[in-house]
Amino acid sequence: MANASTDTQASKSAAGAKHPVDRKATGVGAVVSAANEFLNTLDADQQAEVLLDFSQANATAWSNLPCGSTCRPGIQLGSLTDTQLAAAMKVVKLATGTGTGTGYDQITQILKADDVLNAAQATSSAGPAPSDTASSTASADPSATADPSASSTATDAPTDVPTGTPPSGGAGGGMGGYGSGVYFLAFLGTPSTTGTWQLHFGGHHLAVNETYKKGKVAGASPFFVGVEPSSWTDDDGTTYSPLDAQRNGMLALTSSLSTEQLATAKLSESFSDVLLGPGQDGQFPETKEGIKVSTLSHKQQQLVLKAIHPWIANVDDATAKKLMKTYAHELNETYVAYSGGTALDTQGDYVRIDGPGVWIEFVCQNGLVFQGKVHYHTVYRDHTRDYGSEFTFS
Repeated sequence: MANASTDTQASKSAAGAKHPVDRKATGVGAVVSAANEFLNTLDADQQAEVLLDFSQANATAWSNLPCGSTCRPGIQLGSLTDTQLAAAMKVVKLATGTGTGTGYDQITQILKADDVLNAAQATSSAGPAPSDTASSTASADPSATADPSASSTATDAPTDVPTGTPPSGGAGGGMGGYGSGVYFLAFLGTPSTTGTWQLHFGGHHLAVNETYKKGKVAGASPFFVGVEPSSWTDDDGTTYSPLDAQRNGMLALTSSLSTEQLATAKLSESFSDVLLGPGQDGQFPETKEGIKVSTLSHKQQQLVLKAIHPWIANVDDATAKKLMKTYAHELNETYVAYSGGTALDTQGDYVRIDGPGVWIEFVCQNGLVFQGKVHYHTVYRDHTRDYGSEFTFS
């Protein structure tokens, strides 16, 4: 990823406070240690951008729009040096899952998709994206993805951090906020294994919100992930489809439903976007709609769990396993619903899974930059665990 500064330039500002690093830490301790290691690479002004209050205003400041720093807090990746960027992405990697097409692997692909959008806008007559005040953008090198078999430790810096040169238009980011450099990282509250804090990471088409309490993950949601284009082939011949795990899980589920079951699951409403996107915290429908999972066959019920998993895998593997056990326990009181078609290839195709805890939406929209093609918006929430249950929404 291109940088707006160099390692030598960063030393011009006042030195930042030093934070303890435990290179033998594991689990949440490793995330905290990596967070402190990242903070130690920053000067005082940069640390002030990253370390923010764990307030409702900060926690809920995320968006699916390419609106840069106008709609999300934290330090911009494009402003970091290579050393700082590697340390920042190490935190994200340790905090997220290790699966192929999920977790950190998916996150890096979403950033690469933003660079594809940025390049497409720079070379096409497509209309401009919504304006933003981001100071720089950067383009990713999609030649490497996370190794799903690797076990990260607090001493490992990810080797799959996006790198490259600024896209057409230079560091000014004049293409409307697209690009892997226009992503932001913030720690809401002080990273620790005793207190409460949140890892807040995101940009266009990505919002990662992981809340920690007393050394455990108290919430892995809201997690918004979308993508445009839905798939592409890079110059080296590598094909990327960042949301295949989510889409394929939903397709397998809806394809298993009989004609009668589909009629029960059909929603009367139509959807052009997810219902519980940014700014819709706590706005869960009062009544669950669709087909109750308890009426499905055992095989179909397992497909529901398989469909849920790719979203839950955004958090570390151990926490994801615990959440999946919870959602499996609640499965009989969970509902599956859809609107539009079930092929997930047309504007308005929409699938929802709604349980006592889990809430997942997947919707198809017409492309904005790649017109004539669909792109996807999805969101994972939890009725009781969003933001670690720290806030009450009316």
